[in-house]
Amino acid sequence: MTQNNRGSAIVLLSGGLDSSTCLALAQQQGYEIYALSFSYGQRHSAELEAAKVIAQEAGVAAHRIIPIDLGGFGGSALTDATIEVPTEEGDGIPVTYVPARNTVFLSIALAWAEVIDARAIYAGVNAVDYSGYPDCRPEYIKAFQAMADLATKAGVEGHGPMIETPLLHLTKADIIRQGQALGVDYGKTVSCYQADAQGAACGECDSCKIRQRAFSEAGVEDPTRYR
Repeated sequence: MTQNNRGSAIVLLSGGLDSSTCLALAQQQGYEIYALSFSYGQRHSAELEAAKVIAQEAGVAAHRIIPIDLGGFGGSALTDATIEVPTEEGDGIPVTYVPARNTVFLSIALAWAEVIDARAIYAGVNAVDYSGYPDCRPEYIKAFQAMADLATKAGVEGHGPMIETPLLHLTKADIIRQGQALGVDYGKTVSCYQADAQGAACGECDSCKIRQRAFSEAGVEDPTRYR
């Protein structure tokens, strides 16, 4: 672990490929890491189990898993069992988009950041090689930063956290190359939308296909466990 010299940072840690790379990048930058995960009514808990392992092995200062019932609203294939998980990438915003998810997650991270006086909040959003979610766009992150600066005591006093999105403009293959250079063990990460209880991936959902293609393009052997 990189010796802390920049204060603390919150990392939104889903247990997936992107967020695990973000955690490694934040550590490389010298932050003391506070990992934040959410049990939000998603289809499976395998990703959260992965997040626990990743946070522990990274030696984070604390790891919180916050329960939020976004599944109570439904509206997404990830939170509503009646909506089928897509197996092909389509046009437009896909049914795997969870309404307001990143806004909710970042808002809760912002609250914790005020409590621990965190200097940064890291989020693994990506606008290049993903599914076109509206809350993964640069315009969204810029707008949330402006809101955070206005809506918090720390922001008004001039020392609010910066929303850091180091993966925003990278391809998924570039993210893998960067993570590999930082020693990220992608075999411990879970990206599948319908992984089984042991974290084995289906290999058929669009998230699995994006991940498979990225490892191939990166020239890195895919360590994913498939069922």
